[in-house]
Formats: sequence, C-alpha cells, structure tokens
Amino acid sequence: MPSNATLTGDTFHLPDVGEGLTEAEIVEWKVQPGDTIALNQVIVEIETAKSLVELPSPFAGTVDELLVAAGDTVAVGAPIIRVSGGEIPRTPADEVLELEAEAYDGAGYDSYEKAVHAAPEGSGAVLVGYGVSGAHMTTRRRRVSKADADARAERVADARAERVANERAARPASVPAAFAHPVIVKPPIRKLAKDLGVDLSKVSPTGLAGETTRDDVIRAATQASVFHNIETPEWGDERIERIPVKGVRKAIATAMVTSAYSAPHVSLFVDVDATRTMEFVARLKASPQFAGVKVSPLLIMAKAVIWAVRRSPTVNSEWTDREILVRHFVNLGIAAATPRGLIVPNVKEAQAMSLIELAQALEQLTLTARDGKTQPSDTADGTITITNIGVFGMDTGTPILNPGEVAIVALGTIKQKPWVVDGEVRPRMVTTIGASFDHRVVDGDVASRFVADVASVLEEPALLLD
Repeated sequence: MPSNATLTGDTFHLPDVGEGLTEAEIVEWKVQPGDTIALNQVIVEIETAKSLVELPSPFAGTVDELLVAAGDTVAVGAPIIRVSGGEIPRTPADEVLELEAEAYDGAGYDSYEKAVHAAPEGSGAVLVGYGVSGAHMTTRRRRVSKADADARAERVADARAERVANERAARPASVPAAFAHPVIVKPPIRKLAKDLGVDLSKVSPTGLAGETTRDDVIRAATQASVFHNIETPEWGDERIERIPVKGVRKAIATAMVTSAYSAPHVSLFVDVDATRTMEFVARLKASPQFAGVKVSPLLIMAKAVIWAVRRSPTVNSEWTDREILVRHFVNLGIAAATPRGLIVPNVKEAQAMSLIELAQALEQLTLTARDGKTQPSDTADGTITITNIGVFGMDTGTPILNPGEVAIVALGTIKQKPWVVDGEVRPRMVTTIGASFDHRVVDGDVASRFVADVASVLEEPALLLD
C-alpha cells in the first residue's frame, strides 16, 4: 500500500471509552452518508454518564450509512456507522487530524507521550477500549523519542500552514474585511466557544498558524460576560419543557439520592479570616516558579484539606457494611459545574504532590472538565471532595457527600468584611468553610478538629511549609 494512503474499513461498533461503560447517547453526527472521511477524523459526539466524547474514525473511506440516529442511546458493541471505499490519498489536513489526535491540543511532548502509550501495544487503538482489527492500520507509533515528537510537531505546523494558505487562496476576493481570516479551531475549542456563547467568526485568532486558541475564546467570553447577567431570555412557546432524565443528569440524580438516604449527614461551618491566604496567592502569582500556572485560593484550600486529612485520617475513609476502610492516600475530588451538569473528577495521589504540581493538576482537571473531556476513570476512586461554591458568590452551603466518601468540604466566596483584630474592627478578607460528614464514620469531635485544621491553614498558609 502506498505510504500516502490509508486502508478503509466497514462497520464501526460503539467502543467502551471508559471503565465499565455499558451504553452511551449519540449526541451529534459530524458526518453524513456520502461524506468522504479520513483516518482519525471525528465522526460522532457521544455522551456517557460522566463525559462528552468525540470518537475518531479508525477507517478511511466513504460513509455508506448511519446505523443509529442522534438522540438514540446505544449499547457498547452495537454497530453505529458503515464505511466503505478504496484507498484515500492523505492530505495535509489528514496529517493535522492524525497528529493532533496524538499530541492533543498542542500540549507538548509529555502529553504526546501519554497519548501514544495510552493505547495497548500493537492494537492500533485511539481511545480506551477502542481497537481496530489486523485488517486495518493506523500510522501511530508505540514509542517515540523527543526528537521524533518535535519533528511531528513541526509537521503539524507545516500542515496547518499549508491548509491556511490553501484556504486563503480559495477565499473569494469579496469577503468582508471583518471576516478576512478563516475560522480554524479544534473541536474541543469549538465546543468551549459554544458553551460560553462566543461567536468564533468575531474572535481574533492568535495561534501561530492562524488558529483560534482556548485563551482567545476565554478572553472573548470574559469581555462579553458583563452583559450576560442583564439579559433575560424569553420563555418558549411550550408551557412545559420536558427534559429526558438520562446521561449525566441521571447519574447525578442516582448518586445524590443514594448518598442522601444511605449516609446520615452532619454539617459544620466556620468563618475564617483568609487575608493571609489572599496575600500568599498574590505572592505565588508573582513568583517565577509559578509563571504560566493558574493559582487561586482553591489551591491553598486543596493543600489545607490534604494536610488536615493526615491529622484526622478517618475523614478519608469509606464505609462498608462490614468494615471502615481508612485510606492512606488522597484522591482529591473537585466538584465541577460544567454545561452538562455536575461531575467530580479527582487528582490522583494528591498527597504526594508539591504545591506547584498540585496547581498544575488542578488547572488541567478544570480545563478538561470545561472542555467536556473528563473520562470515567478521572471520576473514579475519589477519597474526599472539595466544592468551591465561592466562585458563584455563595457564602456557604450544606454539600451532599460524593458516594463512597465520608467527607466533603465547601469553600465559600472570599470577600472583604469587618473583622475584629486585637480588639479593633478592621476590614479583612473573610470566607466561610462548610463541611458535611458521614456520621457513621466521623464523630463530632473528629469532624470539628478537621474543619478547624483546614481553617487554620487558610488563616496562616505558612503552616503549609511545616
């Protein structure tokens, strides 16, 4: 077979894109019958109980038939699309799609290595549980050196540049000046723009090859956000809107009911002078070591919870009918409100991370959740959770436990309030910590000590250096 062509396949079955996935909903087809598709081209967007996933095609060829419709819930292993055809010449755009599937979002060599080694040796897989038979092949390598990764990154840039040049050459001369650049954007960034209500045609791209980046979209959304809260949408024509209970919403409902009615909750609250935390955050932001890393009070809260867990280990437990499992590691869950609903991905082995490593992990977790790319494995095996309701301007709340855990901590908004210091009323940055516990495992004294420990770190972050 010529090196510039790929083999075609026939029927594509819904793969297991996560641990124990049994079904998924077809959200949107990206192709239609008669379309010509390339290897690794995104063909469909599916929704599992925890994440929104774009499936790339393991075949190249022509779409014969879509075997299921958008909105259908399909079992894993069921056929969803039929593809046929001969060899299809590879184009620069194909090269971009394939290489960017391996080096996702231009994240660099480390992410490229992770993507390559995520597939089983010799399987040709491009997603977890997503393999192709011996009759088909991809051009993925099992192991790459840094030089190979850099070379491939250069090929991506060259292919992008060629694609941009071709699109510009084909653009009519009458295109208005306001739309003088083609909209080049990866699917996750396009999804982010849709969620944030950003019109991509009005965003000025800053990517090296003229592509719109995540920062471009977030910047545009931030500039427009001041108007979002003063717009009140009209009700639709229907008096009652019916929303099917499925996917993430069904998973949330099941988990919350199970937690609320199986674990006896007890909640505690404490006000905290977080002035020194805000000063510490400001110093970290100015530190060259943290350049390019998102730093927020959530980072200090996360470190405080990890520290407090060591002092009150039963808050990091799991209840079973026969025994209490006290875990001597922390998979720190962060409750994330996404456009698709609440999910709780967790940072694995957070207790072993330095402050900057934890900051990077939290940032990646947040971006992945915002892009709808959180995988089921990312939400599994959590040990304790933080919910940052302060980002919504809330002072406190009574959080419900994440199933399988016995403690959850809520961080309220941090704002200036009058506070008594040495007998004098002064303006200080104050927050409220709320926490819920499973009273079968955590007694009142343990819960109180744990919350007090978290509060002490927010009041004096220097304790983190001990």
